[in-house]
Amino acid sequence: MSKLTIVLTLCAGLLSSLPLFANEDTSLHDEILQLDKQLFDAFNQRDIETTKRLLDTDVEFYHDTGGLADYQQTIANLNQLFANAGDLTRTLLPERTEVYPIKDFGAIQTGQHRFCHTENEEPDCNVFKFLHIWKKQDERWTVVRVVSYDH
Repeated sequence: MSKLTIVLTLCAGLLSSLPLFANEDTSLHDEILQLDKQLFDAFNQRDIETTKRLLDTDVEFYHDTGGLADYQQTIANLNQLFANAGDLTRTLLPERTEVYPIKDFGAIQTGQHRFCHTENEEPDCNVFKFLHIWKKQDERWTVVRVVSYDH
């Protein structure tokens, strides 16, 4: 076995033991994924009050096909969606989710999620990309920026 093969084998072994995203804080990752679950359990259950509590009143929602919405527009859009969405549900794809701290502010969450509904009596599901900026103030987390894209 050549020296190069030995070195490459050792490097591969060392790299395989490292976390996939070395800068990712796993406790923060778990906390944000729990908050994501709360937010989208509320979405899936059409619970506007819980949704309101998790959205910052300064939220800006950027949607690649829908444009920019502030808090009032976002809540109005969600109320309309909840009234007309039928069986629309959102599922996070945790294996495609990354979370990083923002010093003295909160966290960045990026990832992909699947939205499904029934169309012509058939399931219709699509995967989209998103970015959430979470703000932590006085131990309370809220989403202050949403970027939803790749529709």
